[in-house]
Amino acid sequence: MNRFNANSTAAEVIEGISLAGKLAVVTGASSGLGVETCRVLASAGANVLMVARDEDKLEAVAAELRKEQPGAEFLTQRMDLADLNSVRSAATEILLYHSEIQLLINNAGVMACPLQRTAQGFEMQFGTNHLGHFLFTGLLSDALLEGAPGRVVNLSSAGHKLARFNFDDPSYLHREYDKWQAYGESKTANILFTVGLDLRTRERGVRAFAVHPGAIMTNLGRHIDQSDLVTLSERTASGGKMEFKTLQQGAATTVWAASSPHLSGRGGIYLEDAQIAPAAVEGKDIGVESYAVNPALAERLWLLSEELVGQSFDY
Repeated sequence: MNRFNANSTAAEVIEGISLAGKLAVVTGASSGLGVETCRVLASAGANVLMVARDEDKLEAVAAELRKEQPGAEFLTQRMDLADLNSVRSAATEILLYHSEIQLLINNAGVMACPLQRTAQGFEMQFGTNHLGHFLFTGLLSDALLEGAPGRVVNLSSAGHKLARFNFDDPSYLHREYDKWQAYGESKTANILFTVGLDLRTRERGVRAFAVHPGAIMTNLGRHIDQSDLVTLSERTASGGKMEFKTLQQGAATTVWAASSPHLSGRGGIYLEDAQIAPAAVEGKDIGVESYAVNPALAERLWLLSEELVGQSFDY
């Protein structure tokens, strides 16, 4: 029986679990949830490879973690998810030194930013939150399969409720930009990617999970002002009355997804509050929308993503 809930911390959900001998790769590892995730995974014995865009910030955070946990291994790798060339370069470098990966935590993301484009011209939230991680995961797939049993954890959000994925114009080339809609589309894409990935890797011991960490005050919300909160309240079932979590609570579902024996034999599912989420109920902000876990849409997104990154993956 799973005893965890919205108030559980990452340290609590991993208590008694050993990750010794496992390599965990964590994106967005230079701040917020990423740092807490790295800290707790290392405390359970994992070797942690921290990946982030800002190399100086990343090295400073890694140095602090090494001071806190002198017996743990914290490695670093620079990567900009908004540039597919950077993703390819980083993956190549990682594979030079690591032939096996047991845990991949796709934690990095951007939220509700003004209209911006990635190096390859994709809308920033779609390009960073989904396409960058899609390519990164695909490039590391041989090491993940070699390191099986393992898990891939994709950070999604209850924000997926804001929008279905738009297959006709994912990068807002022909429609008016709406940053909250774009965020919702990218978070729906994270869940659909999880479904598609798990279908491809589950028979070989790698399972995929999408998680909603909860509402946490991190620099993910740096583009949000008071008017955005009003907009968000108008679009959510609860009227935007969010209960905020601490960083320690916010990282709990990610760490639970990465480590819990409770999830053995499971995959392709959406988790929240360190629980398997139910199907969404109209008028409530919990649960997962059916369109986000639809296998046919997951397959359609997979094929589109391969086309957009210019690479197919044979899992």
